[in-house]
Amino acid sequence: MSPEFWNRIFADNPVWAWFMALGIFLGVLLFFLALRAFLTRFFTRRFRRTGRPWAERGAELARRTTFLFLLMVAIFAGSLSLRLPPEAGKVIRGLIVTLFLAQLGIWGSRLASLWVGRMTEKRRAEGDAAAATTLASMGLLIRIAIWALVVLLILQNLGVNVTALAAGVGIAGIALAFAAQSILADLFSFLAIVVDKPFLVGDFIVAGKVEGTVERIGIKTTRIRSLTGEEVVVSNSELLKGWIHDYTKMRERRVFFRFAVDYQTPHEKVAAIPRIVQEIIEATPNVRFDRAHFKEYGEFGLVFEVVYFVLSPSYRDYMDAQQAINLGIHKRFSEEGIKFALPVRRVLVERG
Repeated sequence: MSPEFWNRIFADNPVWAWFMALGIFLGVLLFFLALRAFLTRFFTRRFRRTGRPWAERGAELARRTTFLFLLMVAIFAGSLSLRLPPEAGKVIRGLIVTLFLAQLGIWGSRLASLWVGRMTEKRRAEGDAAAATTLASMGLLIRIAIWALVVLLILQNLGVNVTALAAGVGIAGIALAFAAQSILADLFSFLAIVVDKPFLVGDFIVAGKVEGTVERIGIKTTRIRSLTGEEVVVSNSELLKGWIHDYTKMRERRVFFRFAVDYQTPHEKVAAIPRIVQEIIEATPNVRFDRAHFKEYGEFGLVFEVVYFVLSPSYRDYMDAQQAINLGIHKRFSEEGIKFALPVRRVLVERG
């Protein structure tokens, strides 16, 4: 091409300047794309090899760097070699700052998620379920705060009067509060759960007709995995309205049961039954005997009342202990010739 072509002025810049800007744009974009790919692979391999937290964070930051942000950086770099009108330069600078702030929000939100997740797992491994639940719940609030700050900075960069906007939002918030009472009730209930900790993630609870293991505590709802396998989603406000039974916090289980023996059982055997039951319970692992008494004369037999404690909150441990005790009582009563009472009613008919 002739020198006249290269020196021809187009939009206040010679043609060679536009080609140079295009070359800078493509070079910068390809360089940053290659750098992102290299850093992602490098930190991912290092994390798989060493398991270091900094390598995981580096891989996530590289992976979360958006193409749009890199594209805007390349456009800005190419524009530096051109003589642009003040309005165009202002628009480019505004866009690059806006995308940079948004990219900071993406990085900050992801780093907060990684930190909260790692700390939550650490506390859960240490057995501190309360701290794990609080961290998991506060992680969402931290991300909301990060994005709220990013949005305010973007609006300020775009020339919006943030102070006046905040005042307007405050006035509008009063109207929104009346329109969204249920959402606010769930939000305040979420804060009550986080602060007061009536239950924790992983706890087995019974609340109304719902019983299961708490899997997640959200801002509006709590998700519970029921005994039959399905996930039950309950609003936080509804969950806190009634009684909540948290069986995970139970240290030991009190067990009460009754049985009856036949009225024809000899007196000495009736007197020996409490001692026999005590021996069986004390021989059962993981339980503590409390009492065994001949309580009353029932409709069908002599009623005995027994109380013992299972030294574990596990329902399976309770059932194992109760089964062992029942089998032990059945065996000893068979050996002693003691018969259980049957629900039989005798009717005496008098003639005449």
